[in-house]
Amino acid sequence: MSTLLKEIKTTIKDLLSRKGRSFLTILGIIIGVAGVIIIISLGAGAQSLVLGQITKLGSNLVAVLPGKSNENGPPTAVFGVQIKTLNLSDIDMMNDKGKVPNATEVAPFVRGNVTIVSGHENVDTSFTATYGNYPRIQNVEMSKGVFFSDEEGRSGSNVIVLGYDVASSLFPNGNEIGGVVKIIVPNTNPSSTESSNSIPFRVIGVQKKMGTVAFQNQDDQVFIPFSIGQRQILGIDYVQFARIKVNNNLNVKSTMEDIKRVLRYQHHITNPDNDDFSVRDLADAIKLLTSITDTLRVFLGLMAGISLVVGGIGIMNIMLVTVSERTREIGLRKAIGATRKNIRNQFLLESIVLTFAGGVLGIILGVLISYIIALGARFAGYDWAFIISPFAVILAVTVSIITGIVFGLYPALKAAKLDPIVALRYE
Repeated sequence: MSTLLKEIKTTIKDLLSRKGRSFLTILGIIIGVAGVIIIISLGAGAQSLVLGQITKLGSNLVAVLPGKSNENGPPTAVFGVQIKTLNLSDIDMMNDKGKVPNATEVAPFVRGNVTIVSGHENVDTSFTATYGNYPRIQNVEMSKGVFFSDEEGRSGSNVIVLGYDVASSLFPNGNEIGGVVKIIVPNTNPSSTESSNSIPFRVIGVQKKMGTVAFQNQDDQVFIPFSIGQRQILGIDYVQFARIKVNNNLNVKSTMEDIKRVLRYQHHITNPDNDDFSVRDLADAIKLLTSITDTLRVFLGLMAGISLVVGGIGIMNIMLVTVSERTREIGLRKAIGATRKNIRNQFLLESIVLTFAGGVLGIILGVLISYIIALGARFAGYDWAFIISPFAVILAVTVSIITGIVFGLYPALKAAKLDPIVALRYE
């Protein structure tokens, strides 16, 4: 052990005497290890963001979307394809306690983009048209006023609830409740001379500031009764999607089967392979997104690993140059009794020390950059977790040492095989 420590001290002393070359030698390892740490950390942070966004919706929600999908992929409607197989009669059937007994709330949804005007102020934003039970489904709280009632949501009263940011833009003085806004709707009638018309709404509430939920800024949108959004603004007769709140987490799977049975009856489907709808719960969404993010992390990790290989090749090249430069030294050491094993171990140890140092510096750099990115994401309003996996650190150090052994072995063997007489004559 004492001999090994003496060799390590000697190796470190030799490397420190060539600081510039040593640093350039391990630069590829530093970059590669830092890349692995950053990618794994970013992957974990992104995964926590994705899962956090989904879980904010609630753990006992079921979503129904038009269009068939397989169990491992997203529904067709997610890609923006307009599918018209879901309608209000389907919503009413799912709301039937006799058919779907564990569903406590069922609501249809349509969404779109509009311009809202209040006096001299106007805002381009998105709208969500739904029923009055939306706050009970999404756990929404009000900052001012109230959300529209179930009756208003179904009958199509001209009332509106503003998101926090929209309210601040349209009513900077804070007098939103009771105010009147207009939604500008493009005129789709080719015989009309008007390019657009407007629908007035009375403001009855302002949603509490919520930030981003499910990758949508909840503060930059407005809420209106379903029939107005569906018929008067979008001019459609179908439902874009529906959400169902289940009374208990344990009943989610059975409720999904009840919904499928109801919709197959409604749509006259006897073979499940012909389903024209998709029923998903939170667990399905988490499983799908987790598989996607895990695959992405592995792929990016492999890409970062390539830089470790490049760094290893760089170390091998430098060590070969070092062997050539120190040929006379090798010959002298052999002449005074050094064995092949001693020479091999000396150069192999140099390579291992270099890559280990590169690994440590890479870890420090990777952790620092990951922390800065996490801080930046949080400053931008994202719920981004700073996660450094111990596995990633151990993997990075292990891989760097293995790289040193693999790519340092050939130069070390070449040095050990030098003939001492030839080496002493080398100029």
